[in-house]
Amino acid sequence: MDRKNDRKRIPPAAAGGFCAALIVLVSFFFIHRVQVSSRDVVIDPQAYYQVSKVVDGDTIRADVSGKEITVRLLGINTPETVDPRKPVECYGPEASKEAKWLLEGHSVKLIASPNRETHDKYGRYLLYVYRDDGLSVNEFLVKEGFAREYTVGKAYSLQTSFRKLETEAKTAKKGLWGACDDVQLKKPRSS
Repeated sequence: MDRKNDRKRIPPAAAGGFCAALIVLVSFFFIHRVQVSSRDVVIDPQAYYQVSKVVDGDTIRADVSGKEITVRLLGINTPETVDPRKPVECYGPEASKEAKWLLEGHSVKLIASPNRETHDKYGRYLLYVYRDDGLSVNEFLVKEGFAREYTVGKAYSLQTSFRKLETEAKTAKKGLWGACDDVQLKKPRSS
């Protein structure tokens, strides 16, 4: 008896389904877990991390397993307040104050966007920040006019949503859209 021919063959359709399931499983792992081996930091999207400092309206520091990391809120830009090369911009102090009010004393979930780099050119993590009560901080700041939608490089997963929220905030003249004139609101250059 030939054992080689006795084996059951997997039908091609079943093999394709298996491959698709494997791809979904691997993608799920990478979407839901940011691992940066160069810094030996693993960010678990189900875990909460303490905010150690609010730098300004769109940048925070968080304690991840005993290591302080700098996080740039993905998809948004608030007016400058701390860059020594630039003057304080219109509505910058208000945006920074709001971010501090939203985040000081809170723990946050840090979530990466799939198919997007996890760091900017300054080495900051590019992440969505969700407060311990579930509030999407990135979304809230755009929706209430403390930040504008901001894209550098590849599109991010919530880009369409953030652009819609920005348009609604502009129309309602919320936050910076009602407080600053057109010259002060010129789009920042991509960096």
